[in-house]
Amino acid sequence: MKFPTAILAALLLSACAAPALRGTGDLGIVIERAGGSVVVVDSSARAILGRVEGLGDLSHASAVYSRDGRYAYVFGRDGGLTKVDLLERRIARRIVQAGNSIGGAISQDGRLVASQNYEPGGVKVFDADTLELLADIPATFGDGSRRSKVVGLADVPGNQFAFALFEAGEIWVADLSKPREPKVTKFRNIGSQPYDGLVTPDGRHYIAGLFGEDGLALVDLWQPEQGARKILANYGKGQEKLPVFKMPHLRGWAVAGGRAYLPAIGRHEVLVVDTATWQEVGRIPVKGQPVFVMARPDGRQIWVNFAFPDYSHVQVIDTLEQKVVQTLSPGKAVLHMEFTPRGEHVWISARDDNRVVVYDTANFAKLAELPAQTPSGIFFTSRAARIGF
Repeated sequence: MKFPTAILAALLLSACAAPALRGTGDLGIVIERAGGSVVVVDSSARAILGRVEGLGDLSHASAVYSRDGRYAYVFGRDGGLTKVDLLERRIARRIVQAGNSIGGAISQDGRLVASQNYEPGGVKVFDADTLELLADIPATFGDGSRRSKVVGLADVPGNQFAFALFEAGEIWVADLSKPREPKVTKFRNIGSQPYDGLVTPDGRHYIAGLFGEDGLALVDLWQPEQGARKILANYGKGQEKLPVFKMPHLRGWAVAGGRAYLPAIGRHEVLVVDTATWQEVGRIPVKGQPVFVMARPDGRQIWVNFAFPDYSHVQVIDTLEQKVVQTLSPGKAVLHMEFTPRGEHVWISARDDNRVVVYDTANFAKLAELPAQTPSGIFFTSRAARIGF
């Protein structure tokens, strides 16, 4: 059968326009916070593949991934939720679902995307395919007339989401196994001003950091009837309270060798905690106030970045020696770090130098510098297979 020339030409053009056949396991995005855009990157080639624009206010943005790693769900400060197709490098869907939002999560089965909101305070849950609203969970507290900012939203097993209420001092766990009929368990009086939260890699424990007091609040999700309990209470007792230049992020915490490494609020220290007892077992002095404390995937190293005025440096802790073994200066205003899936390289954003720097984690050699417009968060698709990421 012979095709007319016009039809054959159209078929050839269509084939040329299709994305190249490839996997997504080594892809990722870098947030360009000032421009409302993201760049799609290839971590194997250490290269930028393209830019996607029109994502709104990304001054505080994060991302999660679909199970197949093709789509990134980007949560913007303006309440925007944008589904980005990494292969076609375009916006697949976008909604503005709140007035002020700071992050989100994707469910264990990959079917639900949840956004945590400051204004109005609460959590909204959407269909991951269509971004149709399925559930709206207002963060009301007290007599029900007030709403709290929601922080620390994380996916936990069983298609549940755990999160904290800043003003209320509460932790909630929402069961979305029936998405249109959420069931919420509330843990009250957990401590003053929870500011961020995380879930352990096995999905068992949810931990909220406390800004209003020294310590953290922990819920054992396997035994929720035990309620929330305080851990590391008064870790700064007897010491002068220092100004906090930037709130640390617990989401980038580190677990290695049965120990957790956590940023101490306002202090030039990383706290070391035994994950069997949740007792402090040590402190490691560092250059400044830690913001992200992140473990290389094999657990041998912990990488730390800092708040102003030390935010142009990164330090590396050796978990065997329990001390800092390397200090790097990737550029001005280091905002985020991300390891390649098996940890041989780390990507670091230097906002004020408009670049992303890639290092070899074995010998600390600089491997590449990639241009980006005011880069902040770096998110690789390997997060799709991890609880709480």
